[in-house]
Amino acid sequence: MHKTFVEAKEFMNGFLSNLPSSLECRVLIAPSFPLLGAMVDWAQNCPIEIGVQNIHDQEQGAFTGEVSASLVKGMGAKFTLIGHSERRQLFHETGSWIQKKLKRALMADLQPILCIGETLEERESGKMQKVLEAQIFEALDGFSQEEVAKIILAYEPVWAIGTGKHATPEMAEEAHLFCRSQISAKWGEGVSSKLPILYGGSVNAGNVKALMQQKNIDGALVGGASLSPESFLSIIQYNR
Repeated sequence: MHKTFVEAKEFMNGFLSNLPSSLECRVLIAPSFPLLGAMVDWAQNCPIEIGVQNIHDQEQGAFTGEVSASLVKGMGAKFTLIGHSERRQLFHETGSWIQKKLKRALMADLQPILCIGETLEERESGKMQKVLEAQIFEALDGFSQEEVAKIILAYEPVWAIGTGKHATPEMAEEAHLFCRSQISAKWGEGVSSKLPILYGGSVNAGNVKALMQQKNIDGALVGGASLSPESFLSIIQYNR
């Protein structure tokens, strides 16, 4: 929940004016809902995609304050985050609810980015794999190979979000490899090998290169470091 309309416009002016004309990766931005239409307009003819941070699981109805997948899709959104740790913790989103949201996103041709991750207590008590396994299978229960192939997975250790702490590249790689093995066991190696898995957790310009050198880390889910054009651009161009 960052940036007013004016601040968002200033961000985009600074960001787009310094964005390379050709990119080596996909660049996605998920603003707050009220900024969606303007962000889509500002990003026209640029190699970036605009999406949203959440959707409701129903198409329409008496759900005051909620937003539907078809509504944001119609405004130009390309993707949606689903199951972010803050949604799970602060708004008590369950695995079954997240599953419904994933289904709804796919029905609207909106690419879902499914977020999973353990708390510090769960990691320190040796439950990291158990938590990740449960979150994956609760969210994707009943999904076909074709449906899973359309999803992006994002591993975000809750203890490393906004804290300044971050998993070491080796810790992140271990978690990503485990997640990929779970997808492979259920939906096949063909799906798991192509599934993008992002790492999110205090990613910044100083650690992104080491993270991206890991075999099973395919991208980054960037929080605070994406709020300034300079910082975000340095992450996008980490390999230059």
